[in-house]
Amino acid sequence: MAGDGSRRPRGEGSIYWDEKRQRFLAAVTVGYTPAGKRIMRRGSGKTEAAARAKLKEVVREYEAGLTTNARNQTVRHAVEDWLAYGLHGRAQRTVDKYRILCQTHIISALGARKLRDLTATDVDRWLAQKAKTLSTRTLRELHQCLNRSINRAMARDLVARNVVALCAVPRGRPGRPSKSLDFAQADALLRAAASTALFHAYVTVSLLTGARTEELRALTWDHVDPDGRPDADPPRPPSIDVWRSVREGGDTKTPKSRRTLALPGRCVEALRRLREHQTAKGTFSDTGIVFASATGTELDAANVRRAFRRIVAQAGLNPADWTPRELRHSFVSLLSDHGVPIEKIADLVGHSGTTVTEKVYRHQLRPVLLTGAVVMDQIFRGPLPPPPTLPEPTKRQAPRR
Repeated sequence: MAGDGSRRPRGEGSIYWDEKRQRFLAAVTVGYTPAGKRIMRRGSGKTEAAARAKLKEVVREYEAGLTTNARNQTVRHAVEDWLAYGLHGRAQRTVDKYRILCQTHIISALGARKLRDLTATDVDRWLAQKAKTLSTRTLRELHQCLNRSINRAMARDLVARNVVALCAVPRGRPGRPSKSLDFAQADALLRAAASTALFHAYVTVSLLTGARTEELRALTWDHVDPDGRPDADPPRPPSIDVWRSVREGGDTKTPKSRRTLALPGRCVEALRRLREHQTAKGTFSDTGIVFASATGTELDAANVRRAFRRIVAQAGLNPADWTPRELRHSFVSLLSDHGVPIEKIADLVGHSGTTVTEKVYRHQLRPVLLTGAVVMDQIFRGPLPPPPTLPEPTKRQAPRR
C-alpha cells in the first residue's frame, strides 16, 4: 500500500514506513529463482519519493546484470583486486612498480569513490591534476592501470560501464631528454673506464655495439666469440650473440632484438682482459655471466648506474647528466655522423623497422641527407655557366595629351 492509503499499480511493488529505521522502504519483485523463490529488490529513503527513486536505481542495476554488492564497491576495491589477480605472469619488479603507482596516485585520489558514481569528468580532472607534476609516460601508465582495473570490475558485474576508456590522456611534463656523447666525450669515457676491467669491458661493448644494458647484463661467455672463424665460408668475425636479456623469461625485448653483433677490436681486447682478470682473481661465475659482480652474481641496474656515475665523473663530465642507456644513443649518433644509413642502424640496435629508430633517436640521427646532393654533383660537373646578358629595356615616352 502507498503511504496515503491508496493502492499502488500492479508491478510497482510496495512502499511502507519502517518505524524502527525511521525510513520509507520500497520493495518490488523482479523475478523468481529456478526453485520458484521470489527475487526481491529494495530501496529506502526519508521520503516516499526518495524510496521510489532508490528502488528504481536498484532495479536498473539488477537489469544491467550488476551483482548485489556492486553498490558498495569502490575504486580502491577494483584497483586492489586487479593488483592481486590481474597481473599473473608479470615480473615481480613490474608488479611492484604498478602497486606503487596505484597506491601513490590512484587510490590516494580516487580510492574512496564508489565505482557506480565514478564519472568521466572525475577521471579527466584527476588526470589534469596529475599532468602538472608527472610526465606523459607516467600518465599513460596510470590511465592504463585504472582502465584495466575498471574493465576487470565490469567483467565481474560490479559496474555497468568503464568511463576511464572514454577519457584521453593529457600531455604531462616533458621528460628528461635523451642525448648522446660526441666523439671527444666518448673517447674520454673509454679512457676513464680503463681503470677497472669489468666496467671497461661493459662501457666499451655498450658504446661500440649499441647493445641494451638489459641485454649485456644477461650476456654469457657461451655467447661470446672473441676469435671469430676466419677459415669459415664466409669468414665470421669476432662477435657476441645477443639472444637473452634480464627480462622475465630471459627473452629479448622484441624478436628482432635477437641478433648477432660483430665486435670491434677494442671490444675484443676489453673482453679478453676481463676474462683474464676473472680467471686470475677467481671471480669467474659458475653461471658463465660475462659482466658478473665480485661474488659471481648477475649485476643489477643499480650496480651499473653507480659504477657508470663514477666513470663519468673521472671523464670530467657531470654524473647527473648521463645514464648508461645513453651509451646506446651515442652509438646511434656516432654511426649517423659517419653516414651509416638509418636502415643499417635499425638492424644493429635491434629495431624491427626504422620508425622506432627515427622516433626515439631522432636527435641522434644526422638531419641532412647527403645522397641526392652527392649524386647530382657527380652528374652535373663543373661550375654553372654564367647567366645570359639581356639587352637593357628601352625607355617608353609618355603619350601626349
